[in-house]
Amino acid sequence: MWFNKDEAKAGRRRHGVRTTAPASLLFLLIIIMLSTVEPSEANCSFPAIFNFGDSNSDTGGFWAAFPFQRAPFGMTFFHKPAGRASDGRLVIDFLAQALGLPFLSPYLQSIASNFSHGANFATAASTVLLPNTSLFVTGISPFSLAIQLNQMKELREKAYELNPQDNLPAKDIFDKALYTIDIGQNDFTSKVGRTGVEEFRQMLSQVVNQITWTVKELYDIGGRRFLVFNLAPIGCFPAFLTLLPHKSNDLDQYGCMVHYNNAVTYYNKLLRAALQQIRPELSNATVVYVNTHAVKLKLFRRPQKHGLVYGTKACCGSGAGAYNYDPLVFCGNSKEINGMNVTATACSDPQNYVSWDGIHATEAANKVIASAVLRGAYFDPPFHLSQLCELNPIG
Repeated sequence: MWFNKDEAKAGRRRHGVRTTAPASLLFLLIIIMLSTVEPSEANCSFPAIFNFGDSNSDTGGFWAAFPFQRAPFGMTFFHKPAGRASDGRLVIDFLAQALGLPFLSPYLQSIASNFSHGANFATAASTVLLPNTSLFVTGISPFSLAIQLNQMKELREKAYELNPQDNLPAKDIFDKALYTIDIGQNDFTSKVGRTGVEEFRQMLSQVVNQITWTVKELYDIGGRRFLVFNLAPIGCFPAFLTLLPHKSNDLDQYGCMVHYNNAVTYYNKLLRAALQQIRPELSNATVVYVNTHAVKLKLFRRPQKHGLVYGTKACCGSGAGAYNYDPLVFCGNSKEINGMNVTATACSDPQNYVSWDGIHATEAANKVIASAVLRGAYFDPPFHLSQLCELNPIG
């Protein structure tokens, strides 16, 4: 195994991170949060969402900057490519829908964007740490978390300068909005297996520190309610089962790589502890750790229990191997390989799959994840969305 419990505790001590918070403090934070919110016209305390992330929550930012997305992306809900790395809606889409808000416009989209109810700064392939090499060499987006934060600050400045504008947030929205952060997967996958253990651990600590610093920066400009998502079990992803080196005895009974999933668990513990540590520093703020990892792990391990069929097999692929993933032919593309034209096409029943293209989730999986999040069972500390908003059903 990569990291045992003693190692994880030692790592937290080295970084000065506390792993527990007094129950009285958590209770006080919840009371403050419940007493300071004000209902909006939509019977919800959150008039807007500002999201930061990567392809797991990108609603079109990357494809606005680098237009090329094609079918079958978006086939289930939008019936055309919609800038999402899925056949349909993402977790952030379902969250907006439940809160009575429109889908978030990507900040980079210059046409038909409306930021009056928030904005989405997420772009596919984004990292927490600033990439130090070319996008086209590494496959990493230039829009790191720090860049997304600067874009948020610019939007806020323009909203104050130009207010009122129909397509910009009102001035009083920023301190009432929900701020969501779902990023870190690309930092992890771009380094895992390529560096030594100690160097890798150090990088994970830097990622966590950058996320907590971002929360503090958003707090300084008015943010008060934060949902910070942890990392998914990449050891179950069809793409990484194909790409990352591993031995057969490293697979668990569900076909997931134990070695890499243990590394993800180590990172998630660091993130959770770091968020616990900064809460006392942020007066009247609610900083929530969202454990979507637990939901996704259940989906990969037992998809049938959640109305799905295939866990570690991708819907959209070229038919290669047990995982239906070929790194040479990505979903929706064609390529000549050994004199033959190979095309990665979508399955006819994406509603039965957890994985859409080997890396990203299907709409069906995203709906299960969003439903679990909206129930509040995966929040630390508890965050009662149903008490703060009259939640709409997510159909």
